[in-house]
Amino acid sequence: MIRTDNSLAIRIAQDLVRIDSVNPDLVPSAAGEAAASHAICELMRSWGLEVIERELKPGRLNAVGILRGSGGGRTLLFNGHTDVVSVTGMAEPFAGTLRDGRVYGRGAFDMKGSLAATLAATHALVQSGVRLRGDVVFTYVADEEYASIGTEGIVADIRTGLLPRPDAAINTEPSDLKLGIAHKGFAWAEIDAHGMAAHGSRPDLGVDAIVQMGKVLTEIGALQQRLSAGDKHRLLGTGSVHASLIQGGRELSSYPDRCTLQIERRTVPPESEQTVANELGGILERLAAADPAFSAASRITFVRNPWEADVQSAIARLTSAAIERATGRAAEHSAFTGWLDSALLGDAGIPTVVFGPSGEGAHALDEWVDGASLGVCAQVYADVIEAFCG
Repeated sequence: MIRTDNSLAIRIAQDLVRIDSVNPDLVPSAAGEAAASHAICELMRSWGLEVIERELKPGRLNAVGILRGSGGGRTLLFNGHTDVVSVTGMAEPFAGTLRDGRVYGRGAFDMKGSLAATLAATHALVQSGVRLRGDVVFTYVADEEYASIGTEGIVADIRTGLLPRPDAAINTEPSDLKLGIAHKGFAWAEIDAHGMAAHGSRPDLGVDAIVQMGKVLTEIGALQQRLSAGDKHRLLGTGSVHASLIQGGRELSSYPDRCTLQIERRTVPPESEQTVANELGGILERLAAADPAFSAASRITFVRNPWEADVQSAIARLTSAAIERATGRAAEHSAFTGWLDSALLGDAGIPTVVFGPSGEGAHALDEWVDGASLGVCAQVYADVIEAFCG
């Protein structure tokens, strides 16, 4: 068995936390991922990996390292993101302080600790001199916290042949040392209710689009009740829907001719974009049938699919076995309410699981990752690489 260095994982985590990589799509004029990408590429290059640094937009970079095998083995991909969210309100967001076995700072938990663990595993593999048959592809991507252009870029590079086609993948989002096998998806949608503009003194001419939208809001509430009472996914429960933003009207003395509602529909397998489109279409059809003056249209504006792993896949079984060896206990399964880049890999037909360290404070003012768990992760990653890639 290849032995990894926990202290190296902790040092790399500290170094990465000290690099400002706030996502500029979340905070205008923020630093972006370039410096973090450069640092990771330099490490991988110094260890002899084939390195690709790919610019997606100005200053928005994916860092990719390939540990080439001798041939005839399976290819394994690791995926994690270098961007972090806002640091507003944090006293020392980029300190990377190690205190009581924890690394503190923005991104320590979400998810530079995981990146450090994969890098520590890579170093151990290189130092051991082991010759794998399959390739290992390490992807450190931009923009997971906003639109996931980084992992979308990785999938595109796989499809075009720039990167090897993986036989499996591990997304290294923090999972508290549990095997992550499912997460929710979401769809964003807009509904426009149409009215008739008129002077406020002419109800005979005006049709109030905001009042018409009130009927839609009532139906959205009823849909949420049906979802809550419906069939539950074994890990994720039920889907949900809520009204997020609403805008309408011109001034107090006029009938509003337009009202726009933005909603979010959280989805669970097997729900899809078509599920949401059918729900909204059905609502508007029923309202129009009940009131000839009702006029509205809906459109889906953005979709991220829910995801569920095949627990019988080779990557799930090998990762479970590696977790048990490293922790001394059977691997527990976990699911995530939020969305992860693992869905993009799964949608591309790549068998994927999630496994990462313990900690707290994702997107919060006090964020930390448990240093000991980084060592466990590094060992699990190295074990899975050796077993999967041959």
